[in-house]
Amino acid sequence: MFEKEFVLSLGGSVVAPSKPVKGVDVEFLRRFERFVRRWVKEKRVRFFMVVGGGFPAREYRDAAKEAAGVDLTDEDLDWLGIHASRLNAHLLRTIFRDVAYKRILTSYERRDERIGEEPIVVGGGWKPGWSTDYCAASLARLYGIKRVVNLSNIAQVYDKDPAKFEDAKPLERVSWEAFFKLVGDKWVPGLNVPFDPIASRLAAEEGMEVVVCAGKDLENLEKVLLGERFVGTVIGG
Repeated sequence: MFEKEFVLSLGGSVVAPSKPVKGVDVEFLRRFERFVRRWVKEKRVRFFMVVGGGFPAREYRDAAKEAAGVDLTDEDLDWLGIHASRLNAHLLRTIFRDVAYKRILTSYERRDERIGEEPIVVGGGWKPGWSTDYCAASLARLYGIKRVVNLSNIAQVYDKDPAKFEDAKPLERVSWEAFFKLVGDKWVPGLNVPFDPIASRLAAEEGMEVVVCAGKDLENLEKVLLGERFVGTVIGG
């Protein structure tokens, strides 16, 4: 049995960023592997990880638009992002191959009864209309976990877009109601928000909290998991 279970939603931009250099961030993955293995060994925990598509998703969506020369449906674009996220999920599962469930999760309607005592379970995208944030929230619902940790390319949620407003202020905590006013209530492929609106609605209905924090700051992640004071934003609660 595990002492505790965590759901991590890894932004694709953390694993496979577009800038400053496009590609898989191998140095981060090395640090992340050591971090996760230490927690599994010392703390007897299970990690459910869902990873986004990152730069491969954007590259393939952009390529499809350019090559087709016509408007593509959101469903077509979503499927490209879904398969990119599954590729990243296979990458993570391979890194943790000796301690991970042998399949990546690609459906989140019910528990996978084939999962045994593996301390790491990795998932990718599911189906059009929902992001990997939604997959992470669905996993939390299935396994009775009330907090999702969203490892992002931003350190905190702001009260307005910091790229557009110099007076934007970081938030340590925000209610679901206030968060919906910031991000809206609609999902479109490639939407760039701290946590996708459809996933947020599920999390709010289930009484969950979502922590948004800098994905590559593993010292800060340690504080999040330990319940200590950290840099980030708690949504809900």
